Amino acid sequence: MQPPPDDAWEPWSPNELFARLGGSDTNWYVVGGWALDLWHGELTRVHEDLEFSVPAIEVQRYRGILSGLEFFTVKDGRFDHLPPGETPPIDVWQLWGADIGAGRWRVDMMVDRGSPDVWIYKRDPSFTLPRDQAIRETAGGIRYLAPHLVLLFKARHAREKDHQDFRNALLRLNPNEKSSLCHWLDVLHPGHTWIQALQPG
Repeated sequence: MQPPPDDAWEPWSPNELFARLGGSDTNWYVVGGWALDLWHGELTRVHEDLEFSVPAIEVQRYRGILSGLEFFTVKDGRFDHLPPGETPPIDVWQLWGADIGAGRWRVDMMVDRGSPDVWIYKRDPSFTLPRDQAIRETAGGIRYLAPHLVLLFKARHAREKDHQDFRNALLRLNPNEKSSLCHWLDVLHPGHTWIQALQPG
């Protein structure tokens, strides 16, 4: 099965995803730029995709709920169709969900390999947080990754949209969030341009 072109995105919104998944349970959560806008409580920019994360042991169940989509593993720039009955390989962290009839991508599903109680940063497993500190929830029940953790992911590539997200978030981050993000950047990305802005004074 051929995937759509990698830029053929017409993503659902978090509310649309919640309408499909919210009634099952609340183990999934939004990540990426949309997570920051759920935290802000408003749309701050256009989002070209919709990223959300699910526990590794529940990937197949969520794929079943979203059975109208065909999923493709994404690794090293390669897209491989993953038939419904097959589980993703252990070295795959990302699945894109395609609406084949429309020729469009709808969701980007991330695999969370933490434990029920502990969130693990996939790029460095030594960085962990209690899950109840890493995941937050809107008044409407949509769960999302905490803003300083979203920014930690964004710091690696620091594209213009990531700098924009950082500037929009900076004034709203509390002192503990700023301190934690500053420490993580200092360890993982020493000399990063965001470090100075996060320091007090």
